This record gives sequence, structure tokens and C-alpha cells, in this order.
Amino acid sequence: MANVVVVGSQWGDEGKGKIVDWLSEQADVIVRFQGGHNAGHTLVIDGISYKLSLLPSGVARKGKLSVIGNGVVVDPHAFVSEVERITEQGVVVNPETLRIAENATLILSLHRELDAMRENSNTGTRIGTTRRGIGPAYEDKVGRRAIRVMDLKNMNTLPAKIDRLLTHHNALRRGLGQEEISATAIFEELSSVADKMLPYIDSVWRLLDEQRRQGKRILFEGAQGALLDIDHGTYPFVTSSNTVAGQAATGCGLGPNSIDYVLGITKAYTTRVGEGPFPTEQENEIGESSERAVMSLDSDWPQPPCAVDAVCRQTVAHRH
Repeated sequence: MANVVVVGSQWGDEGKGKIVDWLSEQADVIVRFQGGHNAGHTLVIDGISYKLSLLPSGVARKGKLSVIGNGVVVDPHAFVSEVERITEQGVVVNPETLRIAENATLILSLHRELDAMRENSNTGTRIGTTRRGIGPAYEDKVGRRAIRVMDLKNMNTLPAKIDRLLTHHNALRRGLGQEEISATAIFEELSSVADKMLPYIDSVWRLLDEQRRQGKRILFEGAQGALLDIDHGTYPFVTSSNTVAGQAATGCGLGPNSIDYVLGITKAYTTRVGEGPFPTEQENEIGESSERAVMSLDSDWPQPPCAVDAVCRQTVAHRH
């Protein structure tokens, strides 16, 4: 099987989760390379539904290694909650089946609050985010003040990093008329979850390079779609990360020559989430009924349509 990147070719919601799930049967490693705990998707395996937002789709399949790459922003409490939820469904999740990049950025409560404040401000600046703090976390990453997963390893050096972060955020909060956040509150927020995340931390770039050199088959899983890319999408009504196929390499630390095949997913008609201009939108009964039909197909197809099945067979063929 070639190393395959699966991306949405529109605004997301194309049914990528279903395709990734089919392909994950043939893959050894499944990698999330961007985004956060967005709306996510539902997988149905042997009649059991698994709702995933942050974890890679392969986590629900036995014998697979799932990886959250450095291009993902990780809400530690959402991570722990999702792991606990699917564990209760009988899925084995441990460091043997799941790894998190040590250099991935963390989403904190202050990011969620800032996200909500901006979205609630007025319709003129509303982007239509999920209000889960994903955008503000990426802002801190680029601003070089983020708390990263690896920072949970040393609680002695964490307070200084929190102070640096709050210098920026408390200034923002004062400007928005909000109460400042104490460094103690953020430290307690992180220390309460650190022990549950530390076992999964790894140098993902090294791990994936070793897997690649061993001939393991890697499946890269994207979120959203190309038209929501921060550079190439319908700016400013976009997400806060790069969603195109090239991000698969950057978002996990592999070189671009590690990607053999790009599979773009398109659906028969176009929808988008969030705000922004969308001149072809049908705000009527036809639009509503069509959306319900596609959502049903996304979760209920027992077998892939023949065209997708052909692509799946092509991507799982050995390269010799």
C-alpha cells in the first residue's frame, strides 16, 4: 500500500471519515496532521458507532498505531474525555496504540473563552467557528508563546511559560472588559491532566520515520477541506491551519517524499459549515432535504460506491 493522504477537496463534510476508515483496514499507521477536536465524525464498525473528534480514525481498529501529529492543536481535557469514552466501548487505547507529538500545541480554557467572546461579539466579525479554542491556540503557536505537550514533562518550568502566555491573554481580556486569568488557575488546569497525557508523548517525527523505513503503510488523515485552508481557502472565512495535502508532511515531521498518493474527497453537491459568502446556497426545502440525505449516506453506507472502491483498491496495491 502506498502512503496515502486523504483530504477534503471542498469545505469539509465530504465523508472523509468513512474513506479513511475503509483505507485504515490496509494501513499500519494512521496519522492526524492538522486541526483540533472539531465537529469530527462517526465511524460504524461491526455495528458499533464511535464518535471521534481528536483521535485518528484508526484508533477504533485493532492492530493499528494511531498518531496525533505536531500540526494538531490538542485540548488535553477533550483528549482524556475522548479516550475514556471509547475505552468504555471496548476499544484498547494505550501507548502501544496511540502516540501524541511532544511538540504539539495545547488548547487551554482561555482559548475556548476567547474563541466564544469573538464569535459572540457581532455578526460582522463572526467566522462560524466551533468555539473550541482551536483558532486562538494556533495564534499562540505562531506567536511563539504557546504551551506545548512536552511542557507537561517539567512542572517546575511550566509557571514561567504560563506567565509569558498570560502577558498576552490578560491584555486581551482587559481590552474586552473581561476578568484576568490567574497563573495558578492555568497551572492547576494543566497539572490535573498531565499524568494522563504523559504516557502517550513521543517524538513523532522519529517514530514515523522508523515506521516508514520498516516499510509500514502510513495513512494521513486531514480535517476540514481545501477551501478552508488558511492560505488557499475563502479567507477570512477559513480554519486556522493548512488543510491541503502538503501539510501532511509538515504536520508530522516527515519529508514530502514520504507521501505517495493524495486522495481528495468530493461529494455530489457542495455545502459548507460556518459563516461566509456562499452564493449557491439553497435556503429552502430542497437544500435541507439534500443535506439530510448526504449526512445519512455518510454514516450508513455498508460498502463504498464502486468509484471509491476502485480508488481504494488502487491505493492499497503494493508498490512492487
